Amino acid sequence: MKRFHVIVDGKVQGVGFRYHTQITASQRDLTGWVRNKLDGTVELEVQGDPDQIVTFLSSLEKARFPAKVADIKSTEISIQENEGMFSVRG
Repeated sequence: MKRFHVIVDGKVQGVGFRYHTQITASQRDLTGWVRNKLDGTVELEVQGDPDQIVTFLSSLEKARFPAKVADIKSTEISIQENEGMFSVRG
């Protein structure tokens, strides 16, 4: 199991991107959270099977119109014990 902190840049706010992220993560049995940042990026943490995380991040790059991902930066961080789901934060 691994956990990553991720920043997604592009047209990712006001287009349903956080909810797309939540659904995509849940379909892969990943846990974590996603939220908008004041600078227009989306921040998330994702945890689970490393192969599932790779396919999850790849699917975010291909987000549907009107979302448009310009860049994804990820950094491995410490896992969180007993996290039960992937949530959207306000």
